[in-house]
Amino acid sequence: MNYKVKKTLKDNKKVLIVIAILWFILTIIFVSPIAYSIGQATNNGVFNLSKFFEVLITNVISFSTITKVFSAEYIGIFFKTLLYFTIMYLIFAVIGLFRSRPKSEYTDIEHGSSDWSQGGEQYKILSRNKGILLAQDHYLPLDKRGNINVLVVGRFWFW
Repeated sequence: MNYKVKKTLKDNKKVLIVIAILWFILTIIFVSPIAYSIGQATNNGVFNLSKFFEVLITNVISFSTITKVFSAEYIGIFFKTLLYFTIMYLIFAVIGLFRSRPKSEYTDIEHGSSDWSQGGEQYKILSRNKGILLAQDHYLPLDKRGNINVLVVGRFWFW
């Protein structure tokens, strides 16, 4: 299971950067106007939905709420809205990363390579220098004792 997490993070490095930048942009474009509109639509503890939508459209278009939202009366609403947005955003990001995880340990491993071995253990059997070419930098030595028969599955490209 650990290989799936490592492979997912390795394959999605660029996607994680895009996710972080998108979160920042959406925070500026949507979260601050929503928080400011919630503050304006709330009078005496009563939330007015029609005023909220009326004020929200003008606040999203104006881009001036990013400075207004840090005033004393709106800062609490902003951080509460930011917390809810971040939790929802992380849930969707984790679902997306979960769906992009490898299906098995051998997903995207080149067939015919020695990626199955680690730390030079393939050279107990194979040679680095000479013999029958199996893969890049991997040869089956001819002076090996025992069976050196080779089954090649696939095709040879001559052009």
